[in-house]
Amino acid sequence: MDQPTSEPPTPATASAPPEAARKATLRPRDAATLILIDRRGRAPKVLMGRRNPGLVFMPGKFVFPGGRIELGDRHMPVAGTLPDYAEAALIRQVSRPPHYLGRALALAAIRETQEEAGLLLGTRDYGPPARVPRGWEAFQAHGVLPDLEALHLVARAITPPGRARRFDTRFFVADRRAVAAEEPGRVGAESELVELAWFSLAQARKLDLPGITRAILDELETQIGVDFAPHRPIPYHFMRHGERRRTFL
Repeated sequence: MDQPTSEPPTPATASAPPEAARKATLRPRDAATLILIDRRGRAPKVLMGRRNPGLVFMPGKFVFPGGRIELGDRHMPVAGTLPDYAEAALIRQVSRPPHYLGRALALAAIRETQEEAGLLLGTRDYGPPARVPRGWEAFQAHGVLPDLEALHLVARAITPPGRARRFDTRFFVADRRAVAAEEPGRVGAESELVELAWFSLAQARKLDLPGITRAILDELETQIGVDFAPHRPIPYHFMRHGERRRTFL
């Protein structure tokens, strides 16, 4: 997920809201996560990384690669489009969604996977894109166009109020075979992810996971069982009045 950024300190004033109140009203940022699955063996495996213990958000936890939307995610050339059911679900229960929302979310998940794990999801069938926005240079260098048709939407979840950072995250899944290129050296002691490995779902549940990641593993297992059929409901996790809710998009 998102890396910490350096920000200038804000002077304390009498009118500054208390920290607890600021966190409670913090608006979630649009973000996306990509779950890579390998179904070549007897049991499906998922790719998970352990976050650097020095990070502010979820330090030391095992997660799927992901992060918030960046400006360039609106403009990166692509091969193919998201499935219709995913495009429709991504704008449900969103106030005045921009026309590019689904595309930008899917591309954010793909870009973050390259940045954090060194895996480029897409196709080399069409050659390298002629021009790319900032943050997408690796795809041009490796001759890869992101392929949105390779993605399925699994779930949506919003970080509960009161956290230091909040994200409105959409979870996508893609098969390992959709990885067109790899960059070694992205994972290490000084990186956002210090470990990266494939785990069966049973193994993954034994890791140090955020609560929502554990819930998404359950959603993933259910959807693998129906082979990501387009008519399946898409779960939506959030909190309201202090209670965890799970509805469908």
